[in-house]
Amino acid sequence: MQPRYLAASLLFLALALAGCAPPYRGDVYGPGQTMRAQSVELGVIEGLRPVVVQAPNSGVGTVGGAALGGIAGAQIGGSSAANAAGAVAGAIIGGLAGNAIESNANTRNGVEVTVRLDSGRMIAIVQQDGGEQFRVGDRVRVLSDGYTTRVSRL
Repeated sequence: MQPRYLAASLLFLALALAGCAPPYRGDVYGPGQTMRAQSVELGVIEGLRPVVVQAPNSGVGTVGGAALGGIAGAQIGGSSAANAAGAVAGAIIGGLAGNAIESNANTRNGVEVTVRLDSGRMIAIVQQDGGEQFRVGDRVRVLSDGYTTRVSRL
């Protein structure tokens, strides 16, 4: 395979996998969360705070960037020593760039919602900002299956 086709393939793979970060929004359910009973509690929003939700990096960005950088760097220079040095430098720089790209792709805006439940208990839930416009004083429902808890408007 020619280096430019390999490089393009690795870049496509890195970008595709970087976009696979799971959403942590209140209105998104994974397949394993369907058809399971959830407890529902009602309450009032006491506070809201913007947060950043950072999904873990898979390493694909780093590996893909290093591979692309190494291939590109190996094309530099006229001797085998210069090509090897270019490959090493390109791999390091490409790995750093790929990691930064994947990290940025996995970052989402979120909201920490503090709710006073009707029982009097106070809880806070962090979820990805899905565009639901919460305001302090809103009546909400808190759904939990014992593992995942989310807040949604009534």
